[in-house]
Amino acid sequence: MKAYYEARAFEYDDWWNGTGLFAARERPGWLAARDELIATLQALPPARTLDVACGTAFLTQHLPGRVTGLDASGSMLELAASRVAGAAFVEGDALRLPFADGTFERLFTGHFYGHLADPERARFLTEARRVAVELVVVDSALRPDVAPEELQERVLDDGSRWQVYKRYFTAYGLAVELGGGETLLENDWFVAVRA
Repeated sequence: MKAYYEARAFEYDDWWNGTGLFAARERPGWLAARDELIATLQALPPARTLDVACGTAFLTQHLPGRVTGLDASGSMLELAASRVAGAAFVEGDALRLPFADGTFERLFTGHFYGHLADPERARFLTEARRVAVELVVVDSALRPDVAPEELQERVLDDGSRWQVYKRYFTAYGLAVELGGGETLLENDWFVAVRA
């Protein structure tokens, strides 16, 4: 997974913005749903936040409060640091967070949880709860055109092909997996749950 995101770093925002290879994709309502997600994040109360798998900081930049971003990809972090002045960025492992217990008030993750297989999910949730009291998870909404769990082939601008494990969620189903929580957002493309 790390190698895939390292290779994808400089084209990652194309997915969010509907540009590059994503310009030709049929995604009705995508930009409105994305903007609704951004507004939902901006409305959170400010908090000392760790953004796990922050990527290029596309969502990180909308999190209120003092933010630290963590990612396994150095290229992603380079882009993130150029996007969000004043935030700290750390290269590290999301399943072994390099922070002391209770360092943060909130742990946020966007489109990371849905890539974790069963044993990794348990490890991640244990680590998340160790370093923060609150957990906010954003991921892809379950839609009629996708299976709840897939092995996807993803093609990058350079033509390389990658196999990626991906899950899709209802807000209710995600909240149950997280051990309870409230739905912050559920639209055609995204779910956001606070636990």
